[in-house]
Amino acid sequence: MSDFFCHHRSIVFVMCCLFVGAVVVSADESADADTATVSFWNDVRPIFQAHCQGCHQPAKKGGEYDMTSLENLFKGGESEEAAIVPGDPAGSNLIGQITPSDGAAEMPKNAKPLTDADIAKITKWIAAGAKDDTPESARRRFDSDNPPTYSAAPVITAVAISPDGNLVAVSGYHEVLLHETDKLIAGDATNAGRLIGMSERIESVAFSPDGKMLAVAGGSPGRLGELQIWNVADRAMVFSNAVTFDTCYGASWSPDGKLVAFGCPDNTVRAIRVEDGKQVLFNGAHNDWVLDTVFSVKGTNLVTVSRDRSMKLMEVATERFIDNVTSITPGALKGGLHAVDRDPAKDELLIGGSDGVPKIYRMFREQDRKIGDDFNLIRKFPEMPGRVFDVSYSKDGKKIVAGSSYNGNGHVHVFETESGKKLAEMKDVDGAIYTAAFNPDATIVVSGGFSGNLLVHDAATGERKSIVVPVPLDKTQIANK
Repeated sequence: MSDFFCHHRSIVFVMCCLFVGAVVVSADESADADTATVSFWNDVRPIFQAHCQGCHQPAKKGGEYDMTSLENLFKGGESEEAAIVPGDPAGSNLIGQITPSDGAAEMPKNAKPLTDADIAKITKWIAAGAKDDTPESARRRFDSDNPPTYSAAPVITAVAISPDGNLVAVSGYHEVLLHETDKLIAGDATNAGRLIGMSERIESVAFSPDGKMLAVAGGSPGRLGELQIWNVADRAMVFSNAVTFDTCYGASWSPDGKLVAFGCPDNTVRAIRVEDGKQVLFNGAHNDWVLDTVFSVKGTNLVTVSRDRSMKLMEVATERFIDNVTSITPGALKGGLHAVDRDPAKDELLIGGSDGVPKIYRMFREQDRKIGDDFNLIRKFPEMPGRVFDVSYSKDGKKIVAGSSYNGNGHVHVFETESGKKLAEMKDVDGAIYTAAFNPDATIVVSGGFSGNLLVHDAATGERKSIVVPVPLDKTQIANK
């Protein structure tokens, strides 16, 4: 539930835009266009990324075929036929797999065939020698056999605790690390699993209601947005959906565990069906990045927050925008909203954002909107220093936790939900805080942020119980620095 882009190091990633225009050309120019060079990186890779790599990547090799590197792309999979023969499209098994017959193609599996234009690009690229023009900076790959190595702890953007309280999921680089909660409390940083996927940056992690699966939203800035679903017990990827060309945010599960929603930097919110990975909701009501999502108690509605200073209500079945939950009066909200959570038992929404004031709103309007009103507001909590980057209810709904950052200093506060009273302030907080969560009985708070350290605090007293680096550090690299 954290906005990594907005709150650290002031990095700006410029997204590439493609402009397509109609031009009139001569016959000679048309012939030149037919033999024009097709770039793997610019033309072919995005096709594979959008349609193929979700099922053909190191973490999930459908048909034992990995399409994320050219070496493996050429080899092919379990058929042992060469998928790509440079200079010979007809002899390349891949072309036969993606070419439709009677309106259907072998691949992508259980999906619409690639367009004629996409197939033409791939064919031309192979015919021209299937050359690799991947930038050197994008060549590095990781999988379970070649995991990331760390000379320093990366910024922690997301943590989640399993419903049974036994596991903590922590964002890393290209991976999510699983830790046993009891060991973390004791200061033991030994991880219990590494879920390594395509996304360089992990922006959000969320356990399913039954704790059996983990949703991961993230991506690679300017190249890939991705939603991953993992089987927690097996540490195996269920599927990966490539969406947009920048990192995705704010994954949340429907109460029945059948849907996962997430926000995108193209100002849209989407939801997929976990059973088959199909997109079942798409809405573009926001006019800036959608940073977090949460379902209603019955799962019939979805709530989103955005950098555009608004919290919006959607209807899941129809995909329609229903209402602005927060006031739409200019100046009513000072800055964007970063995080939202729902009371476990009722449709009340906890939000945090740029003004540093956690607030609770009712989800559904009980009277007509009037200009200037903020009728849905139920309660404001004491202001925290800086921006609030994460908020969360306790399992019983009686407490909330919020994490904020100001001038590089982090703050984690626990409040009583009903009265708004501050119950505890976490002590010895290490650097800016971007994510925080209760364990199921709300006795501890786990938080993290810019320092890369994972902090475990007593939720009642604020005393720090442990501080650990959740990623395995390479001592050789550290010694050679």
